[in-house]
Amino acid sequence: MYIREYFIVFPEGDSQEIHGRLMLNQLVDMNGNPLDLPLPTNRMIVFQVMKIKTNEYKGGAQTYHFLEQVSAQELAEHVG
Repeated sequence: MYIREYFIVFPEGDSQEIHGRLMLNQLVDMNGNPLDLPLPTNRMIVFQVMKIKTNEYKGGAQTYHFLEQVSAQELAEHVG
């Protein structure tokens, strides 16, 4: 059996397991859920996937999505 695990890594270094793979530059919420654009407001805590790293081992793989927090000013571009 081959096990795939996915994690998000916050800027402070904390990590959290998520349900699936994310794309580079994708905007996500605090739980790693992808956000639909346009956003309702720029007053949200939003992260962007900046780097993806996969560690393979016998019987599985762990994929880490490194996040960077997006500022309210940057989010204003994505508000509808």
